[in-house]
Amino acid sequence: MTERATTHGTAATAVETVFRIESARIIAGAARIVRDVGIAEELAQDALVAALERWPREGVPDNPGAWLTATAKHRAVDLVRRREVYARKLAEVGRSAQEVPPPEPAEPDGIDDDLLRLIFTACHPVLSAEARIALTLRLLGGLATPEIARAFLVPEPTVAQRIVRAKRTLAKAAVPFEVPYGEDRAQRLSSVLEVIYLIFNEGYSATAGDDLLRPRLCEDALRLARVLAALMPAEPETHGLAALLEFQASRTAARTGPDGRPVLLAEQNRSRWDGLLIRRGFDALQRAGTGPYSVQAAIAACHAKARHYADTDWETIAALYERLLALSPSPVVALNRAVAVSMARGPAAALELVDELAAEPALRGYHLLPSVRGDLLARLGRSAEARAEFERAAGLTRNERERELLSERAASLDGSRQAGLRRPPGATGR
Repeated sequence: MTERATTHGTAATAVETVFRIESARIIAGAARIVRDVGIAEELAQDALVAALERWPREGVPDNPGAWLTATAKHRAVDLVRRREVYARKLAEVGRSAQEVPPPEPAEPDGIDDDLLRLIFTACHPVLSAEARIALTLRLLGGLATPEIARAFLVPEPTVAQRIVRAKRTLAKAAVPFEVPYGEDRAQRLSSVLEVIYLIFNEGYSATAGDDLLRPRLCEDALRLARVLAALMPAEPETHGLAALLEFQASRTAARTGPDGRPVLLAEQNRSRWDGLLIRRGFDALQRAGTGPYSVQAAIAACHAKARHYADTDWETIAALYERLLALSPSPVVALNRAVAVSMARGPAAALELVDELAAEPALRGYHLLPSVRGDLLARLGRSAEARAEFERAAGLTRNERERELLSERAASLDGSRQAGLRRPPGATGR
């Protein structure tokens, strides 16, 4: 390999690495000027192409992230100026200048403010939940369309269409590139938190496929939660979500064995839980409030405090689920509460609660309902009924690792062993 080829390869690697890390800030800086996330992403790509052309010749800059950001902003300013010229020419021939986008100010604000605006824009409620997730992962997570498609096990064209339609919807609705205030901020913040939470959940307990975990999604969601908490330190629920995800992420290494098979909470080697993430979780929890994510973080903290499974404070966890159910009434929260009650007060009391949820439309087809019921029946010695519930749960899940676990539980109901259950993040399982 020639020296020139080596230099070119080194520069190209540097461009790709820096762009992956800085893409959200580059897009955010351009979007503040052009007020359109779709155009801003194109400008960021233009800056990437410029770097690939120039860095092999001129060398990698001392601050490559700033170089890419400045290049994208310069192109954004040029675009705005061309718009202004075009608007004047239209006016000269008697057409309304309102037919083109209005000129936007070119003076840059703080980059953190730009990033915060981008988060709120990508998670705008005018978009569907699926579109918000795809657009957030693209713009803020730095994931390419194929990566998002693989993560959620959907065809690439589906993800591409979601992203394109999301950009068009934002432009058509004239969604302002801004951080909302007052009541609107509270409403929009809940959407932002929900998107980050859903991304993490999919990584923590994959809905379908051959793997229980998708670590990249967990990492992206945790990074976004940290960024949001740093950008909005006065909002308690941003710290609540960050604390929850820190605690949940701390268990990742212990949740699967070397072969990828699930390891249940009661059987996990807690020395493999990440102490640094747990400490970060407690630090964030100190700044959290009393909202739903903060309460879920408090539940996760109870697990983090217990050095052994037998030390778990189930009474406190059950009480926290009571509070969570009052804040966010839903059948899934009620099911998680029943699990906590079973551990604190016995399976009989919990079975009554679970049976009350059987008719809930939202839980129809939800594999954890028969899974939880099977666990309670097994603990009550009603093995035949429990086996049927585990078999039904195995038939409902789309995750192969989940199916294996539930099928094994059904087959094991000969009195030889009992095991715990997987729960979603914020619940009482793994």
